[in-house]
Amino acid sequence: MPLPFGSNPDHPLTDHPVIRAERLVCRNECLGRTSSIPAIPGIYAWYFDLVPSLVPLEGCHTVDGWTLLYVGISPKGDPCNGAPPSRQTLRSRIAQHFSGNAEGSTLRRTLGILLADATRFPLRRVGSGRRMTFTHPGEQALDRWLEEHARVCWFHDPQPWLAEEELIQGLSLPLNLLGNDHHPFFPTLRDLRKQAIAVARSLPIVSEVGQPRRIRT
Repeated sequence: MPLPFGSNPDHPLTDHPVIRAERLVCRNECLGRTSSIPAIPGIYAWYFDLVPSLVPLEGCHTVDGWTLLYVGISPKGDPCNGAPPSRQTLRSRIAQHFSGNAEGSTLRRTLGILLADATRFPLRRVGSGRRMTFTHPGEQALDRWLEEHARVCWFHDPQPWLAEEELIQGLSLPLNLLGNDHHPFFPTLRDLRKQAIAVARSLPIVSEVGQPRRIRT
């Protein structure tokens, strides 16, 4: 487990842009036509001022009361390994995390499962039953939670997959799953997600006909 940054000034990632972010940006600023996020490839990092109680914070990097828990890249893929990059950009991927649903966002699914006792919206099968989300009201509750408690930063990287492994190996990122099986929280998070999926499969499919997904303002 990496040491906390304050106690380890020689950490190899101390000067990384993810750590030395100039500004953390809220949900409203990231969405819509006025989004400040560029439509370019790169790496993004998620900070939180409120953390679900099960999540361990030992070794996590903090900035002014905000704790780094997750990093991601856009686009996905590694041409060197025969996987062509997706067409997503920083703007589209961060927006998906902030305003999509649990079917299309690993981060949303993880957060929604960890917060299910508080929101009272467990993972459910919706529509045809092939998708799993927290239902429209549950996703709206998660939207509100993210607006209040999540902030994001990003930086341009034309080949973000080259840096992803270094970040996941070198930082304590309890909400990351892929490539993060060395983290002490990984088994717990993996099992919680499996249990939530199993329960969702055992419950009736939820119809969302006539229900709005977006929060009405």
